[in-house]
Amino acid sequence: MPYSVEEFWAEFCNATGVSPNESYQVWYFGNTPEMALELGKLVLSGKKFATASLAAVNEIKPNEAPMMGGYSVVTNFRGFPLAVIRTTEIRHLPFAEVDAQFAADEGEGDQSLEYWRDVHTRYFTREAAELGIEFSKDSIVCCERFTLLYPK
Repeated sequence: MPYSVEEFWAEFCNATGVSPNESYQVWYFGNTPEMALELGKLVLSGKKFATASLAAVNEIKPNEAPMMGGYSVVTNFRGFPLAVIRTTEIRHLPFAEVDAQFAADEGEGDQSLEYWRDVHTRYFTREAAELGIEFSKDSIVCCERFTLLYPK
């Protein structure tokens, strides 16, 4: 298995025929080593094919915002590549309007809407506070669905 993102991307391109000149983002899930690895493994298992972010955070960090049709190399917290995914859907809606199907597609916990709301309320509240913004049930959430392209 390659050790650098660049080697991983080249291997993916070789295996799939995607141009190595295609642009891609590099990021990890969550904000701790444990969370990044746990959620990355859910993607690799096929259980997780959606993720959520605060629209306000995406405005503050535009280079990390999801792009429709965009490729991403998902890494662990320390930058070791785990997967290549491609964004297939982006919807923006208030936190309170995120539905049970999206929560299940995130693949976390028991996949219930209640679990999703609980963990994301805590995560978004902490993230917003760190960036000096507010989080509420009316905050706009970027609901992203993606396809695992590599490895399969």
